Amino acid sequence: MNFPELSNGAIKRLIEGSDEQPVLQMLGIKLIPNNESERYRLLISDGQYLHSFAMLACQLNYMFHNGSLTDFTIFRLSRFNTSMVNSKTDSGGKRVIVLMEVNVLVPGSEVGRKIGNPVGLEMKPDQSNAGNNMGAKTSAPSFAAKGKQPMNSSGSSYNQRNAANLNDSMSLSTSVTHPICSLTPYQNKWVIKARVMHKANVRTWKNDRGEGKLFSFELADQSGEIRATAFKEQVDKFYDMLEVDKVYFVSKCTLKAADKRFNSTKNDYELTLNNETIIQECFDDVDVPTTNYNFVPISQITNMEANSMIDVIGVCTNAGDIFQFTARSSGRELKKREVTLADPSKASVTLTLWGDDAENFDATYQPVLAIKACRVTEFGGGKTISLISNSQMKINPDIPEGHRIRGWFDNGGSEEIDVNVSTRTGGASGLKTEWVTFHEAKVKNLGMGDNPDYFQTKAIVHLVRVSNCVYKACPQAECNKKVVDQDDGTYRCEKCNTAYANFKYRYLVSMSIGDWTSNRWVTCFNEVAEQIIGKSAQEIGELLTNNPDEAEAVVSSIHFSAYIFKLRIKMEHFGDTNRNKITVVGATPLNYKDYNEYLIKHLSELTGITAK
Repeated sequence: MNFPELSNGAIKRLIEGSDEQPVLQMLGIKLIPNNESERYRLLISDGQYLHSFAMLACQLNYMFHNGSLTDFTIFRLSRFNTSMVNSKTDSGGKRVIVLMEVNVLVPGSEVGRKIGNPVGLEMKPDQSNAGNNMGAKTSAPSFAAKGKQPMNSSGSSYNQRNAANLNDSMSLSTSVTHPICSLTPYQNKWVIKARVMHKANVRTWKNDRGEGKLFSFELADQSGEIRATAFKEQVDKFYDMLEVDKVYFVSKCTLKAADKRFNSTKNDYELTLNNETIIQECFDDVDVPTTNYNFVPISQITNMEANSMIDVIGVCTNAGDIFQFTARSSGRELKKREVTLADPSKASVTLTLWGDDAENFDATYQPVLAIKACRVTEFGGGKTISLISNSQMKINPDIPEGHRIRGWFDNGGSEEIDVNVSTRTGGASGLKTEWVTFHEAKVKNLGMGDNPDYFQTKAIVHLVRVSNCVYKACPQAECNKKVVDQDDGTYRCEKCNTAYANFKYRYLVSMSIGDWTSNRWVTCFNEVAEQIIGKSAQEIGELLTNNPDEAEAVVSSIHFSAYIFKLRIKMEHFGDTNRNKITVVGATPLNYKDYNEYLIKHLSELTGITAK
């Protein structure tokens, strides 16, 4: 059998700085002992040279587990990183090749043997260039065959000189760098070269042990990511210096096990800055990756579970005012702003910005926003997204997706938007939700789980409680809290902690609806109620005050009307009792053609007879 030709001499060229994608053979793999994270060391061959200082990137561990990377496998090394690490067995350092992307060409089971007669290759650090980064070919190390390792002429060699470099805060740019994935608490001297992917705002705390401040940021290179935190004096020293998307050399931090309560990075360790920490900006960032996104079309957000973390990109079509309020739980003053994003999936969604992001956001020119790691939230059947502490938001990002969405919007894309996944009626029309009768909902125990259940049924409106179908709400656009009449011409909103001279009416309708199996009391909020009744809450509220009989006639006119109701059911606790609360998240007038097609299909499934 003819196998792909190995790239003779490629290992030496890779270590010298080549960016080729060689064809190599794996001759052995073993788990690195005494390492808290699962790491594998490889013996690789290019047909001419052997190299045992190769490491599999953590994200490729699955290739070992599923058997796709075995002894004698021939593969193409599509992406890699190199770094110098200290050797405990001699006075020199070793250049490690970290395999970042591997494409298997021939499985090891088919090869079954070593190709060629490769010999060992071991690096001897060049004294004049030992501290230089691997990226430049002018700083290439020299090599000697295995078993003929020469001593450094100085006798003390690389480790001592590199230690001197680390103690000099001006020499990080000439120090060899380590991949983030190779860091362990057992290393004393290291330098990483990484990009700041995210920087959180400064937070303060005060408790019995004192007070202080902190901020965290996330770093990433080709091998992985890691979270770093600065406290007190380090906040003043580094916060203004660090900028998102810039690359820095970082050294002399405390490395400890990651606290997964606050750390969402895929790393078992995290960094803490201390008084000896050195951080310097790096202007050679070609080999450091930028933010990687996995964008979700906005139209698909309606199908996402609440609290899911997703990446989104869209055009800001609208932005509300800043809303300031006091959090009940902590008493802190909070600021938020709601903006609307749209994308070519012809859907829009409400995005909530907080704090400085809300205060500094400028929607004047309808910018494109790219957001990494925003949280999906749910209310009344609609889905919204919100920034959290780990979210990364970029305005008008210079990426292909950003340019594509800008072109779509500027060429009339705004006229194509026909769905808002954040409205309670969004996605309620049509016959896509599971059909369940009220009796079946009880038998199936819908609503009894941790998450709400959704179903739809054809039902008729039996009775609407007219007298209290509206309430007086806070006049602020962002707040729908019920206000308290203070009998002095003002109305107080406890949520806003403010008294207003006016209010707005909002629907909160309780109605009895029934299908052919049973009937239930359900709740309709403002948007759905306006759709069903056909008049705004403000109109009905004023009629109830000035002409109650007319208001009752308008609301009662929907009695015995048939709709396809999309319903949300969830168990709620009221004191010592539990009950299923059903909320209407969408109601569409009955389309008899679609409904008859559903009935015919359902009858065919029950009887096994195909309708003609």
